[in-house]
Amino acid sequence: MKTITLILGAVYGLLSVILGAFGAHAFKKILSVEKLESFETGVRYQMYAAFFLLIAGYILRFETGSEKWISWLMIIGTILFSVSIYFLSFQDYWGVNLKFLGPITPLGGLLMILSWGMLILYFAKNKL
Repeated sequence: MKTITLILGAVYGLLSVILGAFGAHAFKKILSVEKLESFETGVRYQMYAAFFLLIAGYILRFETGSEKWISWLMIIGTILFSVSIYFLSFQDYWGVNLKFLGPITPLGGLLMILSWGMLILYFAKNKL
């Protein structure tokens, strides 16, 4: 689990930089200001998750189920949150209705919040 957490943290960081660059340059030409701002929110939170996973990957021992859930909740939450925002940002450009993804975004955010909360409890319990 440690390796998965660290690799996905690095992948999330890599993709955040790539997507951020596209958002700052190529996507400015095809997305409205509002959609571009939403896209950038997805990128920003994906980068926060990358840092979280890299730090958690080095700190946690992954000996308990709760330690593993700290990572899984962030990994899954980020996919649901950021990827749903990416798709919703492009729905007008693609000419498709992806509004059904709307409820997925806050669900992903909730999983990310739970992950942060579990990390706080881990720190409090282990008095690091």
